[in-house]
Amino acid sequence: MERTSYQASNCSIARTLQVVGEKWTLLILRESFYGATRFEQFHSVLNCPRNLLSERLSKLVDEGILERSEYREPGRRARNEYRMTDRGRELVPILLALREWGDRHKADPDGPPVLARHAACGKELHVTLRCESGHDVTGPDDIELVDGPGALPPVPA
Repeated sequence: MERTSYQASNCSIARTLQVVGEKWTLLILRESFYGATRFEQFHSVLNCPRNLLSERLSKLVDEGILERSEYREPGRRARNEYRMTDRGRELVPILLALREWGDRHKADPDGPPVLARHAACGKELHVTLRCESGHDVTGPDDIELVDGPGALPPVPA
C-alpha cells in the first residue's frame, strides 16, 4: 500500500478520532454496546471521574452517536438514559475489530473475557474487509489508496 500525495490535514481518520479517539469514549461505547444505558451503569463499570463521564456522554449525544432520553423511577427525580443511534451502531464493527485484535495480542493467559457470536447460529464473529465485488481483503497489501472526491491538492515540497 503506497501513500498518495494527498494532504494529511484533510483526513477522515483524524476527524473521527476527534470524536471517539479518547480512552473513556471508546470504553463508554463498549459499555453501550454491552447494554449499559444509564449514567450509574457506565460509572460503576468504568469508574472514571463523574464529570468526565458526563462530558463524554454529552459529546457523544452532540455527535449523534448516542441519544439521550429522560426516565423517572417512582418517587425519584428524572434522569437520562443513553442509547446508541444508527450512527453509533455503525461504530460496532470498529469496537469488534479492536476487541478481536486485543483477544489475539493482549488477552489474559486464560483467554478473552468476552466472545462475540452470531446470534442466529452461535458461531464466533470475525471482522472482515470486503470490496464491493465481494472479494475478501486479507491485509494492507490488498489495499490501494487513491484520491477521493474530497482530496485537496498536494502540498508543494
